[in-house]
Order: sequence, then structure tokens, then C-alpha cells
Amino acid sequence: MVLKEIPTESLSRPLSRNEIVGLIFRLTIFGAVTYYTIKWMVDAIDPTRKQKMEAQKQAEKLMKQIGVKNVKLSEYEMSIAAHLVDPLSMQVTWSDVAGLDDVIAELKDTVILPIQKRHLFEGSRLLQPPKGVLLYGPPGCGKTLIAKATAKEAGCRFINLQPSTLTDKWYGESQKLAAAVFSLAVKLQPSIIFIDEIDSFLRNRSSSDHEATAMMKAQFMSLWDGLDTDYNCQVIVMGATNRPQDLDSAILRRMPTRFHINQPNVKQRELILDLILLNEKVDIHVNLNEIARETEGFSGSDLKELCRDAAMFCVRDYVNCSDTEERLVQITYFKLLQYTFKVKQEIRPIKQQDLRKAIGKMRRSKEATVPNGLMHLTVD
Repeated sequence: MVLKEIPTESLSRPLSRNEIVGLIFRLTIFGAVTYYTIKWMVDAIDPTRKQKMEAQKQAEKLMKQIGVKNVKLSEYEMSIAAHLVDPLSMQVTWSDVAGLDDVIAELKDTVILPIQKRHLFEGSRLLQPPKGVLLYGPPGCGKTLIAKATAKEAGCRFINLQPSTLTDKWYGESQKLAAAVFSLAVKLQPSIIFIDEIDSFLRNRSSSDHEATAMMKAQFMSLWDGLDTDYNCQVIVMGATNRPQDLDSAILRRMPTRFHINQPNVKQRELILDLILLNEKVDIHVNLNEIARETEGFSGSDLKELCRDAAMFCVRDYVNCSDTEERLVQITYFKLLQYTFKVKQEIRPIKQQDLRKAIGKMRRSKEATVPNGLMHLTVD
């Protein structure tokens, strides 16, 4: 009955111009509302949205600090840029590294010189900084310290890359983040991409690897090797590890410049101790050469902890002496006056027996942990 009431002329009549414009307008509004609603729902259920927004703010702040202007970054590059380190804010220089003069000299010649004196090496494919540098050796011997000092002295943009930065729950996002690492490094060149404990990220590939992890590694290595297409590109991937045997052979090929940072010898330990105690109160009778001979097998971090323990012994003596005097002054009013006008006692300097006592404490802790697992790391 309703269809019969509709005139047949209105069904066959073409739409007017105003009707077409109104229909397009309504469809546009409906499509925009639908798009933004879906986008809002996806953002609302994304647990990493807040972290991404904070990373973007951090990246914008760091870009201003390092003086990068008129450089457009994608969303993925912004996520990587949040891990930039400003070389000017670094407090580590070559003077903070002791006992590794040979390594420092070679780093200056092979890495820093081609970057700082770029005009001398233009037009040559051979006289270019290496695409990959590997620092390997026992833990606590200064590998990370050398990487920071290299970035500081070379004036490079330093990207402190962590494996967690490249992992994402969405399929395919990890590959895009890996691509953003190198695209960002090229835009900010000269730059250094530093990966600490690189063996945990780019270890030997096997058939048991997860598909997403395998694809991310393949993407990373493909882009890394692609830097060779432009030999003037000044991007260096620097890695540090204490297990070089776990690295993939393809990664070792991409890191031709390698430096073995071994356990310090007697002379190096003496230089390290002298640097650590440079601004501390040390007794004039302290013989650092004897301490260096008694610390066979100690790394640089062990020596720093040893000196810290020795300094704490001085603080404990001062605190215990002060507590004893405070208990005594409470006995009589006269002693209280004596204590009030008494010149404040200073912390005594570090003595030879403090360092030897700290050596004994350090050796006991090292012997207690070696049988549990560190022995196997040494044997490997």
C-alpha cells in the first residue's frame, strides 16, 4: 500500500545537485566519525600508548638539546630518538679511562680521525670509519666506558639502543623500529649506535628462534649491510660483549674492527687505582704498586669497589668514634661544653691497611661466587 502511494516519477527522477552534495556531506561526516571512533578505541586498548607519548616528548626535548633542527622524524624514529644521548652532557672523557692507552690510540686513528677530519678522506672508499666496532672481554673492564668516551671525543650523536626498544606486540612493528634505527642515524650522522651486551640481541640464529625475532634480526642486519652502498655515510654500530663466541657469524663479519679489553695487568691496575683515588684523601704512605700486585685477577670495576670499601672503613671509624663521644658527653654538663667547643674531627685518610682489608673482603666474595657459575664463564 505504501509503495503504491509513492509517485513513480520520484523514483525515476535523478537526484538534484543539492541532494548529491548533502549525501556526500553526510557520508563524509559518517566516515570521519567512524574512523576517529575506531582510532580512539584502538588507542584506548593499547597499553603502550602512554609510554609512546612520553617517549615522543623525551625525543623532542633531546633533539632540541643536541641542536637538531628542520629534521622531520616519523613516529618510529621518534621512539628511537628517545634513547639519544647528548655528547655535551656526557661526563666521560679519555682521561677517565686508565691503562688502555693502546686501545684509545687505535680508536682515535680508526674511528675518530675520519669523522673529525672528514675533508682529508673525501673520495676514498678505504679511508672511512668502520661500519662496526666490537669491544669484547671480561666484564667490568671498561668496554661501556670506552664507548661513551668515543662518542664524547668524536662529537657524534649517540644512540643507546636496547633490545626492548625494538620489541613490540604487534606483528611487523619490530621490523619498522629496526628500520627507524638506521634511518634516524643517517639523518643525525655522524652517529654511533651502541648496543651493550650485544650477544643477548644478535646471538647465533637457529631454527628454534621465534619468527618475529628472526625477522627483526634479518631486518637489522640487512639495513646494517645496506649502509655500505653509501661509503660516505658516517654511521657506526658499536657493540660490547663478554661472550663474543655467542655472536652470529654474520654479525662478526659486519664488525671488522675489534678490540679485546682484557683483565688489567699490574701496571694497568696501578694506573686505575691512581685514577680512582685521585681526588680522595689518601695517606702519603700508601703504596699503590703493592696493592696492584696483591689484586691479581681484579677487573676495573672490582678495583673501584675495593677503593669504595676502603673509604667506607674510614667513615665507619669516624661514625663509631663520634657515637662514643656523644655517649660520654651526656654524663656531665662539663663534658658537654667540652664537646660543644671541640673542633670537629675530620674523616681520616685512606691507609694501606684499609686497602688490604678491602682486598680480603673482595677476595672472599669472589671465591664464594666463582663455584656457583662464574667459573664456567671463565672456562668458556
